[in-house]
Amino acid sequence: MHNLGGWLTTVVARVCLDMLRSRKSRREEPVGTDLPELAVDHANGADPGHRAVLADSVGPALLVVLDTLAPAERLAFVLHDMFALPFDEIAPIVGRSPAATRQLASRARRRVQGPVAIPEADLGRRREVVDAFLAAARGGDFDALLALLDLDVVLRADDAAVRVGASGEVRGAAAVAGTFSGRARVAQPALVDGRPGAVWAPGGRPRVVFGFTINAGKITAIDLIADPARLDRLDLALAGD
Repeated sequence: MHNLGGWLTTVVARVCLDMLRSRKSRREEPVGTDLPELAVDHANGADPGHRAVLADSVGPALLVVLDTLAPAERLAFVLHDMFALPFDEIAPIVGRSPAATRQLASRARRRVQGPVAIPEADLGRRREVVDAFLAAARGGDFDALLALLDLDVVLRADDAAVRVGASGEVRGAAAVAGTFSGRARVAQPALVDGRPGAVWAPGGRPRVVFGFTINAGKITAIDLIADPARLDRLDLALAGD
């Protein structure tokens, strides 16, 4: 067998998935006493004893949250986020495409991390700004782009984005508007780490993420991320997922 480790991972993961799914049809009793409350570190992390108690309490608390996830979500999240297994390898285990598996892990991650700190009303306004920006860019509406951009807006691209044709850094509303005018036709609205953004994802696989910093209704920064390692760490959810 060429990949014994991969075979064992697949077998164990599928057994776990079957057990999680079967829990709906069989009664389970909790093992041990009630889970402890999270420890509050009043010493701001300076006391090793406090840190040890906190570490001991985080594990059971995480299990409580994981227990609320659907079986496929839980498996995708654990295998990817905790064991660094690529989505291409997780997909056959859960019976989904790699793109769908990524979304399973993304939904699980959002539930584990808790609700987005941005108020819903503010989130909606930011989404409107991003949607308007994408529409103006696709339509080549230079004036509409200018109206959405802060005068001192900065566009930054990581090295991977530069290698596929992006400029490393562009400053100023006019220059940034000129960069996007008539472009971004294939970008889709998305949530990027819980904030409105956009992604180019041919075939459902993210290639470039557009991260927007928005203050007082104006875009003050746009970050283009194409490095695969960085993309893999982002919590991405396409609009409608």
